[in-house]
Amino acid sequence: MTIVRPPISAAAGSRPVLDVAKLRAEFPALQLKVRGSPLVYLDNAATSQKPRAVLDALTRYYEEGNANVHRGVHYLSEHATAAYDGAREKARRFLGAKEAREVLFVRGTTEGVNLVASSFGHANLKRGDEVLVSAMEHHSNIVPWQLICEERGARLTVIPMNRRGELLLDEYEKLLGPRTKIVAVVHVSNSLGTINPIREMVRLAHAKGIPVLVDGAQAAPHLPIDVQALGCDFYTVSGHKMFGPTGIGLLYGRADRLEALPPYQGGGDMIRSVTFAKTTFAPIPAKFEAGTPHIAGAIGLGAAIDYLGGLDREALAIHEQDLLRYATDRLSALPGVRVIGTAGHKASVVSFTVEGVHAHDVGTIVDQEGVAIRTGHHCTQPVMDFFGLPATARASFAFYNTRADVDALVAAVEKVQQVFGA
Repeated sequence: MTIVRPPISAAAGSRPVLDVAKLRAEFPALQLKVRGSPLVYLDNAATSQKPRAVLDALTRYYEEGNANVHRGVHYLSEHATAAYDGAREKARRFLGAKEAREVLFVRGTTEGVNLVASSFGHANLKRGDEVLVSAMEHHSNIVPWQLICEERGARLTVIPMNRRGELLLDEYEKLLGPRTKIVAVVHVSNSLGTINPIREMVRLAHAKGIPVLVDGAQAAPHLPIDVQALGCDFYTVSGHKMFGPTGIGLLYGRADRLEALPPYQGGGDMIRSVTFAKTTFAPIPAKFEAGTPHIAGAIGLGAAIDYLGGLDREALAIHEQDLLRYATDRLSALPGVRVIGTAGHKASVVSFTVEGVHAHDVGTIVDQEGVAIRTGHHCTQPVMDFFGLPATARASFAFYNTRADVDALVAAVEKVQQVFGA
């Protein structure tokens, strides 16, 4: 989804070539037919399809390695533990974390944000303090902060954006003050496609001693992530958006930050010792991973990380840039179609409206043509309110999509306009 622009001087022949047909063959779902037509899957921002390598890893675990991890001394438990711990190391490398203990397994980005909001909020927020979020946040990076702010008597403050869907950094810097206890900001907007300047935002916050949490759900599948280079204190992602299983994700936290926070949940595997008088907690990451973990999910996510690591990321980025540009141009050329979100630095998300037609009707008719898109507010109702819209239609691309997929979308939108006389 990232838009990495190659140097203007680069010769076309020197650019990496992506064999999209070969990649598509590795995703069983892309071989389906929907309503008599080959599936055109353009809902990748909601969830990505899974390659055979991930599906096989899940099957192998359940068929040949199913056991609980840690403390078991039998063969299956030892092998499951090795695979589970190995997945954490893969995640460390993927995120660019310094140590594996800085990577927590969570259910997804939503739980990652909730963990930080709860633990950090209880340890640090008091009446009159502020939590700073942006105007383009997903509900999962708004509601948890609202809950803890209400409980602690703190206030949620919003970084404004312009009509292109870009955050106003001058205004952001002004909002950073002595009452600001944490900044929580999305890396890539799921409804606008905007790629935010996270490194600069972190620098400005850290200059005033303010930690930063980054919602990386839309960035991790397509942008190279290096949490040390970004400088953020927390970074969280969802496995199912990066070609892995559902119900698993990652939360990176700087070791000193995690060590200073109280546990998020209590239970087995997160303790050092328990008596009825007192409990002492295990060191990180175990302190934040109560109960039996999603072992298969972690192993499957490790397989997804391996899969991504075996691809030419530059070639993926160039291909997705081409899809974004092509889709934006083709949809914008249709009379009555308006693209929402025109930031200068965008991922391959195209949200749009069709004049005179509700987004849900757009999605229904497009589906009849075998094209899967997302319609609604995309869990970003404040964004919709900002643009004065009830909803948009959203096409989101992955590396396995093609220009033919875009053509199918455009033809389906033209069908929408014919049906409604728009």
